[in-house]
Amino acid sequence: MADTTYTVTGMTCAHCARSVEEEIRGLGGVTGVTVELATGAVTVSSTEALSVADVRGAVEEAGYELT
Repeated sequence: MADTTYTVTGMTCAHCARSVEEEIRGLGGVTGVTVELATGAVTVSSTEALSVADVRGAVEEAGYELT
């Protein structure tokens, strides 16, 4: 199992955080997502390492930016 923390910018409310979480949960192998709205930290747990491009795509689909 792999845990990776990313920083997402542009989230301002709980709805934003849920949108990011839902998009990332849609990636294959993801077992958990924790979003810290105040810092923009998004920790993703998965059965195997995810590509940054896949995570970036999911975040952008939600309307935010992976930094």
